[in-house]
Amino acid sequence: MLESNVTAQRITEFIITGLDHLPNKKILGLLILVTYSLILLGSSTNICIIASDRHLHRPMYIFICNLAVIDIMFTTSASTTLIALLLAGVRNISYHSCISRMFVYHLGDICLCFALTLMAFDRMIAISNPLRYHSILTNSRTFALIALSWMIGIAVIGVLTGIIDRLPYCQPLLKYSFCDYPVLVRAACVDPEPYFVPSTILVMWLLGGHFPLILATYVKIIYTVVRLADTEGRKQMISTCLSHAVAVFCYYAPKLVSGLLTRVGVTLNLTERNALMIISTLVPSLMNPTVYCFRTKEIRSRLIQILKRNRALAIK
Repeated sequence: MLESNVTAQRITEFIITGLDHLPNKKILGLLILVTYSLILLGSSTNICIIASDRHLHRPMYIFICNLAVIDIMFTTSASTTLIALLLAGVRNISYHSCISRMFVYHLGDICLCFALTLMAFDRMIAISNPLRYHSILTNSRTFALIALSWMIGIAVIGVLTGIIDRLPYCQPLLKYSFCDYPVLVRAACVDPEPYFVPSTILVMWLLGGHFPLILATYVKIIYTVVRLADTEGRKQMISTCLSHAVAVFCYYAPKLVSGLLTRVGVTLNLTERNALMIISTLVPSLMNPTVYCFRTKEIRSRLIQILKRNRALAIK
């Protein structure tokens, strides 16, 4: 419902004002640019190594490759806006570009959640039922699960995008740092509370549904590991799960902190909200390729081989 003291108008572009008050925009912009470049480098490296080595065409590595694709998509949607805003001073963004970036951003977010859940079940099956692992989780089933997660994400975010596209806007100002669903709802001349219900349900589904599932897989893994008599086997299994545990922590920690602070009545100012949004976008996608590249033996070994070969060619 439109508010009585404002008049809706056709908006062709938005002006992002959420970071106008920052004194050191260039430094923050440079930091985001470096982080984004590292994400592209790390994720692209994982994709290229896995795609080029037939020995890595297995469920675990297919899931890692899917995660890398999502990381690139997820961070690009927000980072390009932030870099243009902070380094080039481009505050204007077209309406359709903003809607598109919102769609890609939230699609990446939900697909990242699905990817971590699927990877948790992959590790659980590999550790608790190793003899049947290759018959339970074949490559075709892996691709089917990944495709299903993407289709669910597209359908869910498509509904949110449709809601946003029908909202009336009274002014072109976005008071946060980039385009996402809550920012666009707050910019519309409507009572925002009813429109936050779908996004709240989505967040509760991600936090209250997927996170307990991931924890349940770790309970099963711990139960299996404790029963092992082989100490070396225990260390290997723990090492295998550590990369995923780091990825899960980096993804869920900012969301849980934000949710808990809101529930206990802590009010975050604009700077704190923007900082939490930027951290929750960049840090998981920076850590994912790093931990999987350096902690996964096969990927690390393949990367070292490529570097040694390139060095030998350069010397010749």
